[in-house]
Amino acid sequence: MKLKLTLIATIALCILSANGRAAEGANSAHATGGGMQQPIFSEFKDLKWERILPDLGESSPEICILHVDPMTKATKLMIRTPKGIHIRKHWHSANETHTIIKGIAKFECDGKRCELGPGSFNYMPAKMVHEAWLPADSLTFITVDGAWDVNWVEGAPSATDLTK
Repeated sequence: MKLKLTLIATIALCILSANGRAAEGANSAHATGGGMQQPIFSEFKDLKWERILPDLGESSPEICILHVDPMTKATKLMIRTPKGIHIRKHWHSANETHTIIKGIAKFECDGKRCELGPGSFNYMPAKMVHEAWLPADSLTFITVDGAWDVNWVEGAPSATDLTK
């Protein structure tokens, strides 16, 4: 029997606009009638991307929610950047990790700045204020122990935060 691989139709989005309102969606549970979760297989070319900062148009970083656990709301997502951007100081309600897939990103928290290239990883405890500088054409894989949210300390990034 040939198994058809599909991407689950519903993609969850947690996007904060510059005025601080969240747009949230819900990812469907990947379950059979018996409630057992099923595997997901997705090819990069089939992923659905949404602009995180729609006011920036084509310069906006984009997000793809890969999976949300129906019980814990733990989230796996990717962010890609068409233009370089400074992601201003923010924090998340749950623990977060970043794994750099493409590009060299800079992160800063607690007065310490580090540079991470492809294959590099970091861990940010819940409510840890941090900021990042992502280069053009970067790709970052992110996991969150709970529902993904963004709490801006000094407001969301704007066109002035775009870099070359």
